Amino acid sequence: MNTKVKIAGVEFNNPVMTASGTFGSGMEYAEFVDLNKLGAVVTKGVANVPWEGNPTPRVAEVYGGMLNAIGLQNPGVDVFINRDLEFLKKYDTKVIVNVCGKSVEDYLEVVERLSDEERVDMLEINVSCPNVKEGAIAFGQKKEALFDITSRIKKVSKKPIIMKLSPNVTSIAEMAKAAEAAGADAISLINTITGMKIDIYKRKFALANKTGGLSGPAIKPVAVRMVYEASKAVNIPIIGMGGIASAEDAIEFIMAGATAVAVGAMNFHDPYLTGKVVDGIEEYMRNYNVDDINSIRGIVE
Repeated sequence: MNTKVKIAGVEFNNPVMTASGTFGSGMEYAEFVDLNKLGAVVTKGVANVPWEGNPTPRVAEVYGGMLNAIGLQNPGVDVFINRDLEFLKKYDTKVIVNVCGKSVEDYLEVVERLSDEERVDMLEINVSCPNVKEGAIAFGQKKEALFDITSRIKKVSKKPIIMKLSPNVTSIAEMAKAAEAAGADAISLINTITGMKIDIYKRKFALANKTGGLSGPAIKPVAVRMVYEASKAVNIPIIGMGGIASAEDAIEFIMAGATAVAVGAMNFHDPYLTGKVVDGIEEYMRNYNVDDINSIRGIVE
């Protein structure tokens, strides 16, 4: 029974990863999950300098999930290399570093810093960050901006590049095509959907930022549809995510066309979940005589 998958020449023991921003760099979860068991640990977003993030409150529970407006708080690339990558050297799992920035130059600085780090297998580029030079419109919301940042990162990166696409667009297929045309080695989707919650008793927004990213089971049907549409539009591998709460959910993404999957918000609900998803996929394969996980990828037409 083969659970191994390949993305841009990198082989993963199984298709289950963590979604950036929901798992730290694994330190918080190591007592719940054997990190060696995962296909990959995808780290929280890393910037060229420390980011404080948004003012509080910045998390709110909603039906079927949560809203967050953390603002990509992170300690910066120097602390990340010395602390987080050192921690991950203890484990035999692939490491994908999520990169964020406020300008193309910010991204390039981090990508160049990480290009020679042996412990980094791939880079995931978070293009849902607001582009300060373009009136705070996210890099991933205009295909021209997505093409530009992808092509410029590819020129300097020694690591394979995954572009993490925003669902807050008119056509996910067009964005996927733009990333592929610019040289992306893979794409991941979906990032959070913009949402809002109002406290009717306090008569104010639940989040200080007013809006936040919706994640959790509520967004899964949208995510599955977008993964399917993207898979029909491009030939590069896709990492599917958005509301995965079980092995069945993960398999649904794979059947929609994803090579791998990432478990996100539901890690907060059940810190053991990623390990359970790995076990559940293997159990499904045994029960339904699936010899190779790759044989069911994109099986629906």
